[in-house]
Amino acid sequence: MRYRIKICGVTTPQQAAAAAAAGADAVGLVFHPGSRRCVSPEQAAAIAAALPPLVGTVGLFVDPEPQRVEEVLNTVPLEWLQFHGGEAAADCTRYGRPYLKAVGMADGADPRREMDAHPAARGFLLDSHGGGRSGGSGHRFDWSAIPDDLPRPWLLAGGLDPETVDAALKMTRPWGVDVSSGVESAPGIKEPERMRAFVRAVRRNEVTLND
Repeated sequence: MRYRIKICGVTTPQQAAAAAAAGADAVGLVFHPGSRRCVSPEQAAAIAAALPPLVGTVGLFVDPEPQRVEEVLNTVPLEWLQFHGGEAAADCTRYGRPYLKAVGMADGADPRREMDAHPAARGFLLDSHGGGRSGGSGHRFDWSAIPDDLPRPWLLAGGLDPETVDAALKMTRPWGVDVSSGVESAPGIKEPERMRAFVRAVRRNEVTLND
Protein backbone atom coordinates (compact mmCIF):
# COMPACT_ATOMS: atom_id res chain seq x y z
CA MET A 1 0.00 0.00 0.00
CA ARG A 2 1.38 3.38 -1.05
CA TYR A 3 -0.58 6.43 -0.02
CA ARG A 4 -0.98 9.05 -2.74
CA ILE A 5 -0.21 12.62 -1.70
CA LYS A 6 -1.75 15.73 -3.24
CA ILE A 7 -0.63 19.20 -2.19
CA CYS A 8 -3.41 21.60 -3.09
CA GLY A 9 -3.56 25.35 -3.47
CA VAL A 10 -0.11 25.78 -5.02
CA THR A 11 0.25 29.36 -6.24
CA THR A 12 3.77 29.70 -7.73
CA PRO A 13 6.18 27.64 -9.86
CA GLN A 14 8.62 27.63 -6.95
CA GLN A 15 6.03 26.05 -4.66
CA ALA A 16 5.22 23.44 -7.29
CA ALA A 17 8.90 22.49 -7.67
CA ALA A 18 9.27 22.26 -3.89
CA ALA A 19 6.16 20.08 -3.60
CA ALA A 20 7.51 17.72 -6.23
CA ALA A 21 10.93 17.62 -4.56
CA ALA A 22 9.23 16.80 -1.25
CA GLY A 23 7.62 13.76 -2.86
CA ALA A 24 4.09 14.85 -3.76
CA ASP A 25 2.30 12.76 -6.38
CA ALA A 26 0.14 15.67 -7.55
CA VAL A 27 -0.42 19.38 -7.04
CA GLY A 28 -3.77 21.11 -6.97
CA LEU A 29 -4.45 24.37 -8.78
CA VAL A 30 -7.47 26.32 -7.53
CA PHE A 31 -9.67 28.13 -10.04
CA HIS A 32 -12.44 29.13 -7.64
CA PRO A 33 -12.55 32.96 -7.42
CA GLY A 34 -13.67 32.81 -3.79
CA SER A 35 -10.43 31.16 -2.69
CA ARG A 36 -7.35 32.99 -1.42
CA ARG A 37 -5.35 30.42 -3.41
CA CYS A 38 -7.05 31.09 -6.74
CA VAL A 39 -4.72 31.33 -9.75
CA SER A 40 -5.33 32.55 -13.28
CA PRO A 41 -4.97 30.17 -16.23
CA GLU A 42 -1.69 31.90 -17.14
CA GLN A 43 -0.31 31.50 -13.62
CA ALA A 44 -1.41 27.87 -13.59
CA ALA A 45 0.32 27.18 -16.91
CA ALA A 46 3.59 28.49 -15.48
CA ILE A 47 3.14 26.36 -12.36
CA ALA A 48 2.48 23.23 -14.43
CA ALA A 49 5.56 23.92 -16.54
CA ALA A 50 7.72 23.83 -13.39
CA LEU A 51 6.72 20.26 -12.52
CA PRO A 52 8.93 17.27 -13.36
CA PRO A 53 7.55 14.21 -15.17
CA LEU A 54 5.00 11.99 -13.42
CA VAL A 55 3.79 14.64 -10.97
CA GLY A 56 0.13 15.22 -11.79
CA THR A 57 -1.85 18.44 -12.11
CA VAL A 58 -5.37 18.72 -10.69
CA GLY A 59 -7.65 21.68 -11.37
CA LEU A 60 -10.15 22.53 -8.62
CA PHE A 61 -13.51 24.12 -9.48
CA VAL A 62 -16.65 24.97 -7.51
CA ASP A 63 -19.87 24.97 -9.55
CA PRO A 64 -18.08 26.54 -12.52
CA GLU A 65 -19.57 27.88 -15.71
CA PRO A 66 -18.57 25.45 -18.51
CA GLN A 67 -16.87 28.23 -20.45
CA ARG A 68 -14.64 28.90 -17.45
CA VAL A 69 -13.45 25.30 -17.36
CA GLU A 70 -12.90 25.28 -21.12
CA GLU A 71 -10.87 28.48 -20.86
CA VAL A 72 -8.62 26.86 -18.27
CA LEU A 73 -8.25 23.62 -20.23
CA ASN A 74 -7.24 25.57 -23.33
CA THR A 75 -4.34 27.09 -21.40
CA VAL A 76 -3.32 24.63 -18.68
CA PRO A 77 -2.31 20.97 -19.22
CA LEU A 78 -4.52 19.59 -16.45
CA GLU A 79 -4.57 15.82 -16.05
CA TRP A 80 -7.43 15.74 -13.54
CA LEU A 81 -10.42 17.87 -12.62
CA GLN A 82 -11.75 18.17 -9.08
CA PHE A 83 -15.24 19.46 -8.33
CA HIS A 84 -16.14 20.88 -4.91
CA GLY A 85 -19.68 22.14 -5.41
CA GLY A 86 -23.07 20.65 -6.10
CA GLU A 87 -22.16 19.50 -9.61
CA ALA A 88 -24.19 16.68 -11.13
CA ALA A 89 -22.44 13.84 -12.91
CA ALA A 90 -23.11 15.36 -16.34
CA ASP A 91 -21.47 18.62 -15.23
CA CYS A 92 -18.28 16.72 -14.39
CA THR A 93 -18.03 14.33 -17.35
CA ARG A 94 -18.64 16.85 -20.14
CA TYR A 95 -14.97 17.82 -20.39
CA GLY A 96 -13.63 14.37 -21.18
CA ARG A 97 -11.11 14.39 -18.33
CA PRO A 98 -10.91 12.06 -15.35
CA TYR A 99 -12.32 13.73 -12.28
CA LEU A 100 -12.53 13.61 -8.51
CA LYS A 101 -15.68 14.63 -6.64
CA ALA A 102 -15.43 16.24 -3.23
CA VAL A 103 -17.86 15.32 -0.46
CA GLY A 104 -18.46 17.96 2.23
CA MET A 105 -18.43 15.95 5.44
CA ALA A 106 -19.11 18.91 7.75
CA ASP A 107 -22.83 18.57 7.02
CA GLY A 108 -22.89 14.88 7.88
CA ALA A 109 -22.99 13.78 4.24
CA ASP A 110 -23.04 10.10 3.37
CA PRO A 111 -20.21 9.61 0.85
CA ARG A 112 -21.89 6.47 -0.49
CA ARG A 113 -24.74 8.59 -1.83
CA GLU A 114 -22.28 10.83 -3.70
CA MET A 115 -20.45 7.78 -5.02
CA ASP A 116 -23.70 6.39 -6.40
CA ALA A 117 -24.48 9.74 -8.04
CA HIS A 118 -21.07 9.90 -9.77
CA PRO A 119 -20.42 6.47 -11.31
CA ALA A 120 -17.78 7.86 -13.69
CA ALA A 121 -15.72 9.63 -11.01
CA ARG A 122 -12.26 8.14 -10.60
CA GLY A 123 -12.23 8.91 -6.89
CA PHE A 124 -13.67 11.04 -4.12
CA LEU A 125 -12.30 13.58 -1.67
CA LEU A 126 -13.77 13.52 1.84
CA ASP A 127 -13.23 17.07 3.05
CA SER A 128 -14.31 19.32 5.92
CA HIS A 129 -16.17 21.80 3.71
CA GLY A 130 -19.88 22.29 4.16
CA GLY A 131 -21.66 24.19 6.88
CA GLY A 132 -20.73 27.45 5.19
CA ARG A 133 -17.05 26.52 4.80
CA SER A 134 -15.08 25.82 1.66
CA GLY A 135 -11.99 23.65 1.26
CA GLY A 136 -8.60 24.83 2.48
CA SER A 137 -10.01 26.11 5.78
CA GLY A 138 -7.70 24.05 8.00
CA HIS A 139 -10.68 22.52 9.81
CA ARG A 140 -11.10 18.80 10.23
CA PHE A 141 -14.28 16.76 10.41
CA ASP A 142 -15.11 13.77 12.57
CA TRP A 143 -13.08 10.98 10.99
CA SER A 144 -15.17 8.38 12.83
CA ALA A 145 -18.09 9.40 10.58
CA ILE A 146 -16.40 7.80 7.56
CA PRO A 147 -18.09 4.46 6.77
CA ASP A 148 -15.83 1.42 6.90
CA ASP A 149 -17.18 -0.12 3.72
CA LEU A 150 -16.78 2.60 1.09
CA PRO A 151 -16.69 0.83 -2.30
CA ARG A 152 -14.66 3.40 -4.27
CA PRO A 153 -11.18 4.96 -3.84
CA TRP A 154 -11.16 8.12 -1.73
CA LEU A 155 -8.76 10.71 -0.36
CA LEU A 156 -8.84 12.31 3.08
CA ALA A 157 -8.66 16.10 3.41
CA GLY A 158 -9.42 18.76 5.98
CA GLY A 159 -7.28 19.71 8.96
CA LEU A 160 -4.31 17.61 7.91
CA ASP A 161 -0.76 18.72 8.65
CA PRO A 162 2.56 17.06 9.58
CA GLU A 163 1.36 16.70 13.17
CA THR A 164 -2.10 15.23 12.53
CA VAL A 165 -1.67 13.07 9.44
CA ASP A 166 -0.17 10.16 11.40
CA ALA A 167 -3.32 9.75 13.54
CA ALA A 168 -5.54 10.35 10.51
CA LEU A 169 -3.96 7.54 8.52
CA LYS A 170 -4.00 5.10 11.40
CA MET A 171 -7.70 5.74 11.92
CA THR A 172 -9.05 5.97 8.38
CA ARG A 173 -6.74 4.16 5.90
CA PRO A 174 -7.67 6.20 2.80
CA TRP A 175 -6.33 5.76 -0.72
CA GLY A 176 -4.49 9.03 -0.33
CA VAL A 177 -4.37 12.42 1.40
CA ASP A 178 -4.86 16.01 0.27
CA VAL A 179 -3.26 18.88 2.21
CA SER A 180 -3.35 22.64 1.70
CA SER A 181 -3.29 25.03 4.67
CA GLY A 182 -1.50 22.45 6.84
CA VAL A 183 1.75 22.97 4.92
CA GLU A 184 1.54 26.78 4.69
CA SER A 185 3.14 29.67 6.52
CA ALA A 186 0.28 31.91 5.31
CA PRO A 187 -2.72 31.37 3.00
CA GLY A 188 -1.36 30.42 -0.41
CA ILE A 189 2.28 30.30 0.77
CA LYS A 190 3.48 26.69 0.87
CA GLU A 191 6.42 26.10 3.21
CA PRO A 192 9.01 23.64 1.79
CA GLU A 193 9.95 22.18 5.18
CA ARG A 194 6.29 21.69 6.12
CA MET A 195 5.73 19.85 2.84
CA ARG A 196 8.75 17.62 3.44
CA ALA A 197 7.63 16.88 7.00
CA PHE A 198 4.14 16.01 5.80
CA VAL A 199 5.41 13.59 3.16
CA ARG A 200 7.79 11.97 5.67
CA ALA A 201 4.92 11.42 8.11
CA VAL A 202 2.80 9.79 5.42
CA ARG A 203 5.62 7.53 4.21
CA ARG A 204 6.36 6.36 7.77
CA ASN A 205 2.79 5.08 7.94
CA GLU A 206 3.31 3.09 4.76
CA VAL A 207 6.16 1.20 6.42
CA THR A 208 3.98 0.51 9.44
CA LEU A 209 1.08 -0.63 7.27
CA ASN A 210 3.23 -2.93 5.14
CA ASP A 211 4.88 -4.47 8.21
